[in-house]
Amino acid sequence: MPAGTVRPFKAAETFMPFARPSISPEALAEVAACLQSGWITTGPRVKKFEEMLKAYLSAPQVLTVTSATAGLFMVLKALNLQPGDEVITTPMTFAATLNVIVLAGGKPVLVDVERDTYNLDVRQLAAAITPRTRAIMPVHFAGLPVDLDPLYALAQKHGLRVIEDAAHAIGTEYRGRRIGAFGDIQVFSFHPNKNITTGEGGAISLRDEKISAELQLLRFHGMDREAWARFGKTGNQHYEIITPGYKFNMMDMQAALGIHQLPALDGFIARRTELVGRYRAALADWPEFILTKDPAYPHRHAWHLFAPLVNVGAGTRLSRDGFMAAMKERNLGTGLHYRAAHLYPYYRDTFGWKPGDFPNAEFISERIVSLPLFPSMTDAEHEHVIAGMRDAFDHA
Repeated sequence: MPAGTVRPFKAAETFMPFARPSISPEALAEVAACLQSGWITTGPRVKKFEEMLKAYLSAPQVLTVTSATAGLFMVLKALNLQPGDEVITTPMTFAATLNVIVLAGGKPVLVDVERDTYNLDVRQLAAAITPRTRAIMPVHFAGLPVDLDPLYALAQKHGLRVIEDAAHAIGTEYRGRRIGAFGDIQVFSFHPNKNITTGEGGAISLRDEKISAELQLLRFHGMDREAWARFGKTGNQHYEIITPGYKFNMMDMQAALGIHQLPALDGFIARRTELVGRYRAALADWPEFILTKDPAYPHRHAWHLFAPLVNVGAGTRLSRDGFMAAMKERNLGTGLHYRAAHLYPYYRDTFGWKPGDFPNAEFISERIVSLPLFPSMTDAEHEHVIAGMRDAFDHA
């Protein structure tokens, strides 16, 4: 880091997490009103939130679910994968991306990532496609869109479905269009550390009416009508089971948060982008970090995470884990997103993957760290984080 005289660092008394949701008084009041109404499961607030998501995303179909994991799993089940059917994805992702492929009956096939962006390297995609490939599942890492035009061109050429793992990407844009406004299927997450939250929850955007109808059955027991359509005044308590289904429906209590989170999303992203700009400016000359680079294609990064690489072995005496521990000692939280998924014991042992198979993902995995980033972070708090980082390296 640049030399210079700085004031001694003093840790704050309160621990700062790497992420913190921004919940407005209006959202809290909506949750209270939902509880007081006596109707807290799937009902009118879920329907309103789905309509709001459709409008925001410019998507013809949106279904809310209990989590992005549930959404990805249901979409894959709707494809009726057969033993040996392959789904291509990335090793640089949360384990859920691979888990749902296996649980839905498929075989994950991995393509390495770009070291500069952490996104799936589309240039390597064609070599991974085989006669058993059924779908491609790109991950928009940290809210940066994958280069989708060449990806969709390959998918169309080979007749493949594209299921975008957009867990990080609500509000992300690719070439002037929001993720969810075009393409095949996208699945979003509303976990508490995401750009908007419903406590837990997620949503699926899609254009295929047949798949949409099947997903509506799968998310609620395979029943032809949900509780609101049965127990409301105009409902009918008779129903039919069309197919064996799951219990993946969002509650009104969750949607009560969502209908106030969504209008604030663009403001949240603007503040995240501003804070990332401050990080990039502050860390630009630090040899301790390697920063990501922006792709050439037009995009809006949603900045779910700001996750540079600790320059292990070159710019610092601290390992990534050593840096995280040093930050914790200074009452500053960090995150690890993610370890390369192919090296987890289950995937290593089941599919025979080993160190060296996906070198860029492994390089990133050994160094990546998520720094504190949330819309309510003040400039003073941001400066405090930078000061803590400087102190951590000074005392390494």
